[in-house]
Amino acid sequence: MTDQGDASGDEESTAKGSFGRMTSAFKRNREVRDAHRRAQRQAQDEADARESAEVAKEAAAEARESAENFALRLVNQFERLREERQEQLAAPEPLTAPKPVSRSDVPYGIELSAQWAWRLLVIVAAGYLIVRALGFLSIVVVPVVIALLITALVSPVVNGLARVGLRRSISALFVVIGVLTAVIAMLSFAGTQVANGFSDLAGQTVKALDEIRDWLINGPFHASETQIDTWLNTVQTTLEDWAASYAANPFSRVSEVGGVALDVFAGLFIVLFSTYFFCAEGERIWGWLVRLAPRAARSRMDSSGRVAWVSLTQFTRATVIVAAVDAVGIMVIAAALQVPFVAAIGVLVFLSSFVPLIGATVAGAVAVLVALVSQGPVTALLMLGGVILVQQLEAHGLQPFLLGRWVRVHPLGVILAVATGIVLGGVAGALVAVPLVAALNAVATHLTAAPAAGAAMVPASAQAATPTSPPPPPVNGPTSPPPSSPGAGSA
Repeated sequence: MTDQGDASGDEESTAKGSFGRMTSAFKRNREVRDAHRRAQRQAQDEADARESAEVAKEAAAEARESAENFALRLVNQFERLREERQEQLAAPEPLTAPKPVSRSDVPYGIELSAQWAWRLLVIVAAGYLIVRALGFLSIVVVPVVIALLITALVSPVVNGLARVGLRRSISALFVVIGVLTAVIAMLSFAGTQVANGFSDLAGQTVKALDEIRDWLINGPFHASETQIDTWLNTVQTTLEDWAASYAANPFSRVSEVGGVALDVFAGLFIVLFSTYFFCAEGERIWGWLVRLAPRAARSRMDSSGRVAWVSLTQFTRATVIVAAVDAVGIMVIAAALQVPFVAAIGVLVFLSSFVPLIGATVAGAVAVLVALVSQGPVTALLMLGGVILVQQLEAHGLQPFLLGRWVRVHPLGVILAVATGIVLGGVAGALVAVPLVAALNAVATHLTAAPAAGAAMVPASAQAATPTSPPPPPVNGPTSPPPSSPGAGSA
């Protein structure tokens, strides 16, 4: 029992000694780690202190340098002020010239307005010179424009004959002769009808004047015979004076009539020949015009010419359709009311409808006047109602559908164009004003459009022809002018 107790005590003491040694080892390790951490922390604190000292030293150096610079600038400034003061006291200030106004002194609005103003003046001056030149050469310009309109109308016929196998020059000659024959036939038929019924119309005119005289006396105005005779005498005196002035110098009147006839004949000659060459060699003429432009601008000039020609062609065809509908409608109404000169009225309405707004109004007034003279006021009122009905249907139905869809010119633009054409060129100016505005509008829209949109507006033949590509084979008619390459066509 004793030996077992001693053995248990030795084991317990041995375990306690081992536990104590382990505890001591842990304590020593912890003290070593704590000492190492304290050493690292002390070293970090010393490094931070050194860095702070260096930063403070640099800040002090910068502050000292800034103070020295400030003091130096202050001293220099006081030195300059003292020198300027001494110079002012030493000598009087000399008179100097005023400082010129620099570009930076001009307000931006005034500078921009001045730039726009002189550019606008240049544009107006150039436009005025162009208009004056065209007015001076109106005897050539107006027939050429009329020839372009006729060519735009008959070019499909020339192209069709050329596709059949007929030479283009022969096709153009046949078409020109056909157009001239059709115009002469219409005018001859209308003139024959007027000549056959002129005597009856003269008698009806006298009768109508008597009825108007009776209506003025017995109607709502209650005019006396003395007043009517005074009015008639005034009109008769005016006519006699006008006839006497013409009879006083017959040679000058004959020369005026001869000059007008010569101008008309020359204009007709230019129209016929221009139409023939536009139909026969329009592509070559356009190629020559394109080559006159600078090489960099030929492509845009070519595409703009194509767009303008398409717009002019569409306008001409739409105008012919509208004029034909007006003429047929008014002829039907005149025939139903038994108004004389039905064919002459139709021809007059058809030809006058090529002048927008004014031509149809004048032709309708002539038809109403003929109805008044031949059939009386009731028929004249019915004719007036028929003319207004036809014009309203054409103005609000057919014309917006055709011109608005093909040409896209605003009605206000049409009115202003016609008014400007009348002021500058009379009836001829009114005839060419709207086609010119339509073509210019199409060209401006084409040039200001985006590249993708501009490519979509140009016909396929124009998109295929580029300045770097070889010229395509000739296309019949001026509806397809040549590309802008230097070798396309010859004059």
